[in-house]
Amino acid sequence: MLTMFAAPGRYVQGRDATRELGTVMAQVGLRGPALILASARISCEMADRWQQSLGAVGIDFTVHRFAGECSQKEIDAGAAAATAVRANTLIAVGGGKALDTGRAVGAAAGLKMVMCPTLASNDAPCSAVSVVYTESGEVQRIMHHPRNPELVLVDTTIIANSPARFLVAGMGDALATWFEARTVVEACKPNELGAAASMSAMALSRLCYDTLLADGPPALAAVEAGVVTPAVERLIEANTLLSGLGFESAGLAVAHSVHNGLTMLGPTHDFLHGEKVAFGLLVQLAVEGRPSAEFREVVGFCREVGLPTRLADIGLSDVSDDDLQVVAERTVAPGETAHKEPFEVTPELILDGIRAADSWAAAI
Repeated sequence: MLTMFAAPGRYVQGRDATRELGTVMAQVGLRGPALILASARISCEMADRWQQSLGAVGIDFTVHRFAGECSQKEIDAGAAAATAVRANTLIAVGGGKALDTGRAVGAAAGLKMVMCPTLASNDAPCSAVSVVYTESGEVQRIMHHPRNPELVLVDTTIIANSPARFLVAGMGDALATWFEARTVVEACKPNELGAAASMSAMALSRLCYDTLLADGPPALAAVEAGVVTPAVERLIEANTLLSGLGFESAGLAVAHSVHNGLTMLGPTHDFLHGEKVAFGLLVQLAVEGRPSAEFREVVGFCREVGLPTRLADIGLSDVSDDDLQVVAERTVAPGETAHKEPFEVTPELILDGIRAADSWAAAI
């Protein structure tokens, strides 16, 4: 099996980075016309900055309104809009689902891609992956695109002024990176590129976890105050770049599959991707039989920053075994990353793992 590592063409992060969007695009050879995919709210807030930044380097653009769900309907509408304006570049601005949609639109229309996350709520911006949902919010499929974005530009001022819950959710997504990477390598299974993980991917995955433990709580305090500090910069990099490179080039396991399974239950739709991944990680540690000290460390971090550790924390306080069976069966569907474990993963194992994780966390 070949070793393979993937990354965006360029990663740019810092205060008021949006003001440099046009300049950076010109530096890396990206040109207009551009289609900007963004929600109505983001479009209203960012219009002047786009006009100044892109206009300064002569990049014409058209805004396509993102309706909120990364569904096939939204992807098709975005691709049609790109064709209509003869776009050369797709710029996706917003949260995780807007950027997932942007990557899918860019791949479908054969465009160069720029990702501008306004939240550090998940680790997908740097990747060549999109999670496609049904219109009702259930995970439908995972799309793997031919290439990663040409540019990822992260404006830390915008992120620091967003609700802190999104930063915390990003920590939940990033929290699983090291543990899933470790599992995939121990099992000698392929990463998300269908190849072996490199030493670089593993080192970045571990750095991601260490950064979360060191900078997560102080970064959260700073964001709650609406300010950017060095801890915030490092934490945003961990959520976005380190976790993004780690999950794609090292691999995913049970934690993300449990997330996909949890989307089958309506009460979980009010919770963010990273919040469900955090609980999925506890399930993974339970089914893998990891040491109690490791489980306690993860639970302790989750509670310190406000991530879920119990079923009740993701809307499932009175969930039945029948409903959890639905979750478990979706978790181990063919093609799911739950099968990257070094042992057979069955619905029964996942169901027991969910109940065990919930009970174990309750006892801590």
